[in-house]
Amino acid sequence: MFIEVKSGKEMQQFGAKISAVFCGGEIIELIGDVGSGKTTLTKGIAIGLGVTENVQSPSFTINRVYAGRDDITLSHYDFYRLNDAGIMAEELQEVTGDSKTVTVIEWGGVVEGVLPIDRLSIRITSLTEATRQLELIAGGENSRKILEGLKL
Repeated sequence: MFIEVKSGKEMQQFGAKISAVFCGGEIIELIGDVGSGKTTLTKGIAIGLGVTENVQSPSFTINRVYAGRDDITLSHYDFYRLNDAGIMAEELQEVTGDSKTVTVIEWGGVVEGVLPIDRLSIRITSLTEATRQLELIAGGENSRKILEGLKL
């Protein structure tokens, strides 16, 4: 499935829309170049989950955790600065198995071996300075249900 967004605001709106169907246990992998809008999309996901904190890129901290609606936790990872996941791979395995946590992963190549197959991968391609094309790829039954719930 392909979607085009024309601004950062539309990217956040899409994130809020997609996360409106989340109930915990969802795993979202964001793929795109630096500046493509991965964190902007995550901010929208947080809005849809009822997170009231300001979502920031975890580039230097690797992970940030936010409390959302219905006892759902948003766990946002960014592995950009790592060549090896080390102990973070174990933590990620634990978090992705938690039915009350929505996990968003940026730069997941370093943890590819521990990511569940059933995840929603969103490939973000910059078409212009503001316009992005999102390719949504479901890896299994749960991630297909997310796409079905979008009703685009």
